[in-house]
Amino acid sequence: MTSPSSFDVLLPSTERALSHRVAVAQSEGRSPSFVGAVARDGAMVWSGSRSCVDGHAPDADTQYRIGSLTKVFTAVLVMRLRDEGLLDLNDPLEKHLSGTGVGEVTIAQLLGHTAGLAAETPGPWWERTPGTTRAELVDVLGEEPLLQTAGRRYHYSNPGYTLLGSLVEKVRGMSWEEALRGEVLEPLGLTRTTVQPVAPYAGGWAVHPWADVMLPEPTEHLGLMAPAGQLWSTAEDLCRFAGFLARGDDRVLSAASVEEMRTPAAPPGAGEWEGGYGLGVQLLRKDGRTLIGHTGSLPGFVACLWVSVEDGVAAVALANATSGPLTPAVAADLVRIVADAEPRFPEPWRPLPEADDDQELLELTGPWYWGTYAFGLRLGSERSVVLEPLRGAGRRATFRALTDGGWIGLTGYYAGETLRVVRRPDGSVSHLDLASFVFTREPYERGDAVPGGVDEAGWRGL
Repeated sequence: MTSPSSFDVLLPSTERALSHRVAVAQSEGRSPSFVGAVARDGAMVWSGSRSCVDGHAPDADTQYRIGSLTKVFTAVLVMRLRDEGLLDLNDPLEKHLSGTGVGEVTIAQLLGHTAGLAAETPGPWWERTPGTTRAELVDVLGEEPLLQTAGRRYHYSNPGYTLLGSLVEKVRGMSWEEALRGEVLEPLGLTRTTVQPVAPYAGGWAVHPWADVMLPEPTEHLGLMAPAGQLWSTAEDLCRFAGFLARGDDRVLSAASVEEMRTPAAPPGAGEWEGGYGLGVQLLRKDGRTLIGHTGSLPGFVACLWVSVEDGVAAVALANATSGPLTPAVAADLVRIVADAEPRFPEPWRPLPEADDDQELLELTGPWYWGTYAFGLRLGSERSVVLEPLRGAGRRATFRALTDGGWIGLTGYYAGETLRVVRRPDGSVSHLDLASFVFTREPYERGDAVPGGVDEAGWRGL
């Protein structure tokens, strides 16, 4: 049997379906050009493009402006500061960046767009005017920067990411661009992701909504707003970045920290229950799968990167038109086409490493009862355990082993809660204690340590 790792190319039928989707997107979206790409497990396996100029189609190395996709990169820089112990996500902004007028909002609220800040800056349309017109943070925030009560609801804010960029500069003692290049772009090999365009790059265009004519859009440096939307990148670089968002990279951020970024930070707004927002990462439920990534737009450009971590598939969609091409829908379709046509092979089953083969742990496996609810406990790698209901829906959770004994919950209802084994004086296991809940080997067995006791008459019929 062919090894799944050898499938570094897609089937011809899959490639044709991808090429067709990009062709439809460029035609129906009336975009001067359109580039699509797909990655599997962090490596680009397909790219395709269409252009209005015969014989002059862009490729996966052509730069497009990616707009708010820049926010993911800025969020990575902030998470690095947290992981180094230089700040806490619950810190008020004022602790590290004073004089903003919104210092009471927390760093986590800024990352997840729950700080209550305005969506845009006061004054002229910031995306089409030079950044020099907003030389100071007060020019970005205005006299009334808070529109909502902090922490209460999701409200997307571009000025919020300007504050995060300034925070990075203050804590690092260097420019946002320098920090980004040295801490993220260079370690990940994103050599074609830059603050200013580097040839070959696409020009940005506005296409008339009622006629097939177009005019060039201005390309402004955003100044202080750069951390919210400045970057240029390529389909190939974004495919590589997608692998980082799925698995992490210890040179930049651990897998656990990247997973934290992908966790919803706040409930979505009314009517938006298909999606949400993490810490710098957009979330979308589409075609029965969860996609993470970000959309982006600036005058002349629209972009999207979606990653299905479960499928190991990512897709990029880039176009050089102000409006028309629906890059989020196209990128989601590219993921669906590959994931459905060529589903991921599961990892082969293997026994646990000998170091994890612990007889005491093995004796804990099997059925446990919370009252009359039946659960099963099984072992995972690195001495982790999984507790899951044996019938129907219930509170399933994975637990990571603690160095001092017991386990900490990683998922679901029991995330952050501690699971411990309680033993009798003779060393035998009495029960499991999970957030004060008692799990016993039998349902309400007389003599078990069940809060409230067990009726002495025992089980009975009618």
